[in-house]
Amino acid sequence: MPTVAVVGTQWGDEGKGKITDLLASRADVVARYQGGNNAGHTVKVGGDIFKLHLIPSGILYRGTTCVIGNGVVVDPAVLIQEMDSLAQKGIDVSGLRISGNAHVIMPYHRLLDKLEEEMRGGGKIGTTALGIGPVYTDKIARNGIRIIDILDREAFSDRLDAVLKLKNAVLQKVYGVEGFTKEQIMEEYLPYAERIRDYVADCSILVNDAIDRGKNVLFEGAQGTLLDVDHGTYPYVTSSWPTAGGIAAGLGIGPTKINKVIGVAKAYTTRVGAGPFPTELSGPVCNTIRERGQEYGTTTGRPRRCGWFDSVIVRYAVRVNGLSGLAIMHLDTLAGFEKVKICTAYRCDGKVIRDFPTNLRVLAGCEPVYEELDGWPEGSCAVKRFEDLPGAARAYLARISELTGAPVAIVSVGRGREETLILEEPFS
Repeated sequence: MPTVAVVGTQWGDEGKGKITDLLASRADVVARYQGGNNAGHTVKVGGDIFKLHLIPSGILYRGTTCVIGNGVVVDPAVLIQEMDSLAQKGIDVSGLRISGNAHVIMPYHRLLDKLEEEMRGGGKIGTTALGIGPVYTDKIARNGIRIIDILDREAFSDRLDAVLKLKNAVLQKVYGVEGFTKEQIMEEYLPYAERIRDYVADCSILVNDAIDRGKNVLFEGAQGTLLDVDHGTYPYVTSSWPTAGGIAAGLGIGPTKINKVIGVAKAYTTRVGAGPFPTELSGPVCNTIRERGQEYGTTTGRPRRCGWFDSVIVRYAVRVNGLSGLAIMHLDTLAGFEKVKICTAYRCDGKVIRDFPTNLRVLAGCEPVYEELDGWPEGSCAVKRFEDLPGAARAYLARISELTGAPVAIVSVGRGREETLILEEPFS
């Protein structure tokens, strides 16, 4: 029963797409368990760059079954556009399967997302305004519409009758904007339903059956640990559970069927959107990391905030995810600095703390306690074996492992598939 999960250990954007793509070459099934098209995975294959927002990275391997689980929220227009874009590049999407229990992003979700963010004023969360938060809100409030609902015209009509009364009342009476009619939504969404009908399945049965038959199954998460709605820097979080605990609920499997969890972390730290960021840099060092690492959002294009590696954060991620090992990304981005730094603890109100504080007021007042290490020459990471990395780079990785309490299993030294050093085979 070889199953492996890939999760983010920071604020997302760690490079999970590349690791998922790498491990998908060994997988029979790749299953996404949470999030929506507010996330993005960038994968470089030869001269082509694929930017995936909903479809698992395993789609790039012919014969791999790719699952969008019930924990994912789906904008069908975005999904169809992504399917068509892949097909135009010669990628076979016939192996895609979509859970009928996945909730659907509706037009009023996107509008409410935008209006709610505007109403927050100076307290903006930094939402992508793609409707993700409002659709998860409706899911919990039992006002959601699922994939199986839009496949059934009568059921879809009945659900809209019930839900639109509530949504239009809020849009008109709270925000003073025009609502939606059932007819206009059905006219848009029924053709979407026909396009995806043949891809819809009971994905809990599919995934459990694959595991029970001894197939290699890869669980793919979006965003990162510190964006988890329960364990992240609330309220500056996403609306789902990117941590490993979200896998069981988001796919309909038992937690005992998760064998290994690989945590993906950059060799530094980045963040998009608002909220405290203890190791955040500004000036030339920040700009150098951002440009070398091309730190701009896959989905939004927003420049990412950059800082030194924060072992407090990743140590926290090791704990809440039960990590088996780390995949360290962008080691090459740091090449060329004379000195590099690792945050080993925080200083707050005159005290040194080593455990990540979930109280945002406390976190905002934390200053990083740094340890400085020797850097390594620019261009020196272009190697095929871990042993050929510069000694300073290997020492840096060893210190990360020591501080976080997790072994380094994978090291990325470039954007391409082949620019990856595997120290420990996850599917072994």
